[in-house]
Amino acid sequence: MPHATPLIATLVAGICLAFLAGLVAHRFRLPPIAGYLLAGVVIGPFTPGFVANQNLANELAEIGVILLMFGVGLHFSLKDLLSVRAIAIPGAIGQIAVATVFGLLLALAMGWSAGSGFVFGLSLSVASTVVLLRALQERRLVETERGRIAVGWLIVEDLVMVLTLVLLPPLAGVLGGTAQTADVDPDLTRALGIGAVWTAVGVTALKVSAFIALMLVVGRKVIPMILHYVAHTGSRELFRLSVLAIALGVAYGSAKLFGVSFALGAFFAGMVLAESQLSQQAARETLPLRDAFAVLFFVSVGMLFNPLNLIERPLAILATFVTIVFIKSAAAYLIVKAFGYPRTIALAIAASLAQIGEFSFILVVLGVGLDLLPAVAQDLIVAGALFSILVNPLLFMAVDHYGAKLDAAAAQEPDGSADAAPQPEEPADDMPEPTALTDHAIVVGYGRVGRRVVERLHAAGLPVLVIEERAGVAEALRESGIEAIGEPAGGRGVLAQANIAGARWFVTAIPDAFAAGTLIEQARSANGAIRIVARATSQAEADHLRQFGANHIVIAKEEVAAAMADRLLSGEARPVPSGDSAQGELDLPAPSPV
Repeated sequence: MPHATPLIATLVAGICLAFLAGLVAHRFRLPPIAGYLLAGVVIGPFTPGFVANQNLANELAEIGVILLMFGVGLHFSLKDLLSVRAIAIPGAIGQIAVATVFGLLLALAMGWSAGSGFVFGLSLSVASTVVLLRALQERRLVETERGRIAVGWLIVEDLVMVLTLVLLPPLAGVLGGTAQTADVDPDLTRALGIGAVWTAVGVTALKVSAFIALMLVVGRKVIPMILHYVAHTGSRELFRLSVLAIALGVAYGSAKLFGVSFALGAFFAGMVLAESQLSQQAARETLPLRDAFAVLFFVSVGMLFNPLNLIERPLAILATFVTIVFIKSAAAYLIVKAFGYPRTIALAIAASLAQIGEFSFILVVLGVGLDLLPAVAQDLIVAGALFSILVNPLLFMAVDHYGAKLDAAAAQEPDGSADAAPQPEEPADDMPEPTALTDHAIVVGYGRVGRRVVERLHAAGLPVLVIEERAGVAEALRESGIEAIGEPAGGRGVLAQANIAGARWFVTAIPDAFAAGTLIEQARSANGAIRIVARATSQAEADHLRQFGANHIVIAKEEVAAAMADRLLSGEARPVPSGDSAQGELDLPAPSPV
């Protein structure tokens, strides 16, 4: 008699079926997300055959949300967050208000009460963390201006939803449901004399403020200190474990002790770690788990969907879908434009928010439990989430295509032409002018390897430009007289900004062979004569990079072995000062040039 293994069964069924469905989707030129959602429908309770454990799938998906937000925090800083507060705070609140009003009108048209409509509208107003971040990361937009606005907008929405989940139970009676005030201490309410609702608001605000203060004051010192201590043990296994322990531990602790969401706690954990030199290594260590559990999120959404709803209530589903994808995104577009941002940024934000996800499910389940929403509301939310997630990659593709046409049209317009189109509205720091360098070397990555390459080229008097995603490191390079771009190399327009067409050499000094292959392919496509040098850790990686067009690949282990053998055979082997010894892969260079 086999043991009951629902966790293993859910993991195996979810990942294996998502893999197969994702391959089929890719074969038909559809977004892989479509395959993941279909996999969830197949193993869900509304289709025949194997049924995975829905509760376990949801918890596994929550791990993906935690790791995603932790990874975003690693590439974010408090300065980035504060820099977009002027648009993120009013924008998120305004967009939530518009979506809530339209959700209310839709609910009233279906014969629901105003209280039900209010909660239904709120559940339509908040975007999915996973969908938004996956879209930004696939396009390497997290560290661009539009990415910072989208993430800041997401954080504000997260805080609003945390407050909503706290206030809804005591307000349920006023809205026509069953009030619950168990979470509010009656003695505290009587002592303050301000009522249960305002007591709940005050307690929530204090908890969130205490958590943020703790992370910014204590976390900024303790978390990097822990990682640096573990890094000096030289154990990659312990380092990887420490990163996961920090991400999951802070997320869980913040939810239990301070009442904030897992996602918000993980984001702040990553943000305070971003100032450490080990932040990039930490991001790489969480990447495989992050991707795997993020896939389970889409599978879990598919499991909630009942295909019979398409037959039983098609008009209600269509109206919900239109509200999510068109009304909400149109509101976001108009708000961003009203603040003076260009069309490309406004469209990117609108596409980012044209979907719903995890918070919507939590809110609608709570609403049904408080007798605020009819059971059919959950079916509409699930259908709206599934179809909005499905079309979201298509919206981004349309935005990318339209943005490229805008850039091309702007580049072709002569200055001073009477019939010229309006000048591009992109701010200077979003679409900078290309470098004036020609016949230069472009070095991607300023880690231990990239730094030494740049030093040698600069000392030889050769023109060099560095592409380094850590903005602080890029700024320090510029101050030292070396041109640098502080964005991910795969971001839209970054290689063009580096004048890839006029460059003589292209060096990928990053350790990620998968990302390097994509960059090499783009560089070779833009400049067929460029000489491309890449690093690899194995012969398999070298073969992979050579297929994409690299001229010369340096395999680290072979080069080290050859150098050691040359020293021995020449009789010049001698002790190496400790400061020049190999430091292990976990040590990263200082975020400033030497």
